[in-house]
Amino acid sequence: MTGQDRVPGRLRVAVAAPLSEENCARIQELEPRIDLVVDRSLLPPMRWPADFAGDPAWQRTPQQQRAYEAALDAADALYGIPDVDPAALARAVRANPRLRWVHTMAAGGGGQVKAAGLRTDELDRVLFTTSAGVHGRPLAEFAVFGVLAAAKDLPRLTRQQRNHEWSGRWTMGQVNQQTVMVLGLGGIGRSVAAALHALGATVIGTSRRNVGVPGVSTVVHPDRITEVAPTVDAVVNTLPGTEATEHLLGKRFFDAVRPGAALVNVGRGSVVDEAALVDALDSGRIGFAALDVFETEPLPAHSPLWDHARVLLSPHTAALDTAEDRLIAELFAANATRLLDGQSLINRVNTVEFY
Repeated sequence: MTGQDRVPGRLRVAVAAPLSEENCARIQELEPRIDLVVDRSLLPPMRWPADFAGDPAWQRTPQQQRAYEAALDAADALYGIPDVDPAALARAVRANPRLRWVHTMAAGGGGQVKAAGLRTDELDRVLFTTSAGVHGRPLAEFAVFGVLAAAKDLPRLTRQQRNHEWSGRWTMGQVNQQTVMVLGLGGIGRSVAAALHALGATVIGTSRRNVGVPGVSTVVHPDRITEVAPTVDAVVNTLPGTEATEHLLGKRFFDAVRPGAALVNVGRGSVVDEAALVDALDSGRIGFAALDVFETEPLPAHSPLWDHARVLLSPHTAALDTAEDRLIAELFAANATRLLDGQSLINRVNTVEFY
């Protein structure tokens, strides 16, 4: 990687994650005051869109690693967490006292920042932002898919088709007659709420702040979800993984839900206590679960979720979209403009709770 020396009023950005020539050009078109420092020979090849960790079989030579780190250590900002590795992020922050900003590729990048174990002074010195919001529409579609699959009894349909069984007719659930609780009203939650509202569902949202959100009829504090649980037909989790959200959906919640309610998880796996979920599925308290994220990924082979008749699994791929790389690049450019103009950044990580 090579780049010009710092110029007042400009932002030197080391590209720490795979970035196409097209998206490099897009960033510089949107914010010409950026000097991008990028050498694709030092970045792993992507196997699919938004594969920012790249091919795990790829490795740098020692000389390439020194060149990669030298570029990171001379930058004002980083596009991506180096090698999506919290330890590499900590090294970069400590080796570069002039580093001002790191943008993470993940919507839940706060967890990666937390894992870096940075000191308070380091967290105060460097701004961290995430790519929250760019995944909203794809995840909203998966959430709607999960709610619809539950309402139309997808497990029964697939079982009867597999068994060539032509049963008697039955009344399917109608989403327009249902109440759905959306946990979290950030960018993803708002997209989910809007999509469900468009189908006619009554949407209850959760937030720790007093907010008004289009398409959401009622907003409750997360502390009240167990109180509200008996009134909902489906629950969609969009929350990040934090200490406050860990196992928020556990035995107490599942014992309170309306029997047969559906669960869709497009947030973080740690929000759901999977052992309690399996018990709730076995008892019928949860009638169907559509899960894109899990407590441990990849999902262990011994997990009972793999073979549960009322579970639909997705290998953390619901957010993937061919437009994702471009949308992240555009978000980064918009934030670079804000940084250069002295404005607050979009999606800044809360470095106390790391979301």
